[in-house]
Amino acid sequence: MTTNTSAQTTQPTQPTQPTMKAVRQDVLGEPDVLRETEIARPQPGVGQIVVAVHAAGVNPTDWKHRRFGAFLGEPPFTLGWDVSGVVEAVGLGVALFQPGDEVFGMLPYPYGAGAHAEYVAGPARAFVPKPAALDHTEAGALPLVSLTAWQALVDVARVRPGQRVLVHAAAGGVGHVAVQIAKARGAYVIGTASAAKHDFVRGLGADEMIDYRTQDFVAEARDIDVVLDPLGDEIRLRSLEVLRPGGILVSILPNGFEDVPARARELGVRAATMLVEHDQAGMAAIAELVESGRLRVHVSETYPLADAAKAHAEGETGRVTGKLVLTVRP
Repeated sequence: MTTNTSAQTTQPTQPTQPTMKAVRQDVLGEPDVLRETEIARPQPGVGQIVVAVHAAGVNPTDWKHRRFGAFLGEPPFTLGWDVSGVVEAVGLGVALFQPGDEVFGMLPYPYGAGAHAEYVAGPARAFVPKPAALDHTEAGALPLVSLTAWQALVDVARVRPGQRVLVHAAAGGVGHVAVQIAKARGAYVIGTASAAKHDFVRGLGADEMIDYRTQDFVAEARDIDVVLDPLGDEIRLRSLEVLRPGGILVSILPNGFEDVPARARELGVRAATMLVEHDQAGMAAIAELVESGRLRVHVSETYPLADAAKAHAEGETGRVTGKLVLTVRP
């Protein structure tokens, strides 16, 4: 008697790709377009590290991209450029870090966004060791604003001891860091802010304050060597009038800059606009300022990752002092 047996073919088991939580959006719009969802966890490419995100700052560029797409175009995408966390994995060729290292840095702006997630991959040289003086929440607040201020004041304007520096919106994210960097460079610093925030900015080192609601900064601030402009519009053009001959205005807003250079030439001053870049040397300089006690960051409020929409809504009020931060891990 012959018995027929059927051989059963066992299909190979496909490895399950690990996932993570991330805040994504599929359409442009108001804060409610942001959704916490599960997506694939990134793997490190050549020259990259994967960081387990502990905290990530929220910046005006985040809500501008959420609303208008800006450099990133149409969604879907995950926003966020500030990162503080712990190295999870390293890619081929990375010798600067190893798993377990605490790091902070800024992902390449603008196309490297993705920090508002549990993990993120980025170039190893976008990061530096996190200063022991900072917890992850503070470190997550610093990278984009500190690099913006550093690159504007040090790399572009080349602020020197004794120069007079005017910082607009001096209580804001970039502004409150810029005040401290300018003071660390030996400058005399004048800030603009509402009267209620003057004591805060003076506590950071500002030598003079101007209440933009009741005072005309053009009348109050004269013979300025460097103006840092995070506001744009007519503030930018009027700021040229306070510069001494040869002085420079540095704007961190490229839009609407077209009329500025010609007006600057008429007045015998200079004007430049810039976008922040990831910069390991700049991050190292920021870390040194932190460790030496010459730079601190003010975190106005924190939100869990799932409440990113609330952080965006608060940021868009324009009333935030310092920074808002998403806390991803305890």
